Amino acid sequence: MPDSTSAKTLAEHLVSQKLAACVNISGACQSIYHWQGQLTQSEEIPVLIKTTQLQYLAVEHAIKSMHPYELPEIISINVDGGLPQYLQWANAQLSV
Repeated sequence: MPDSTSAKTLAEHLVSQKLAACVNISGACQSIYHWQGQLTQSEEIPVLIKTTQLQYLAVEHAIKSMHPYELPEIISINVDGGLPQYLQWANAQLSV
């Protein structure tokens, strides 16, 4: 996200709507990339969203609708394992 306020707004929305079990908001970082033919540098706030494959499309839609960038960075990483109690807790947070 471009700033901590928008990161917190997104996180609260995802958790309150049961689209994510937890969202970590990291500290600001510098991103350097090419955009529309220009070398660009910007400060961004990374967020780590913990959800399930079943919720992925809804999370992606929420990010795209709430993110001010034309092309937000959205990357899905599958979890092959973890502490069973944590995974159970996370799944329980997403139950409707």
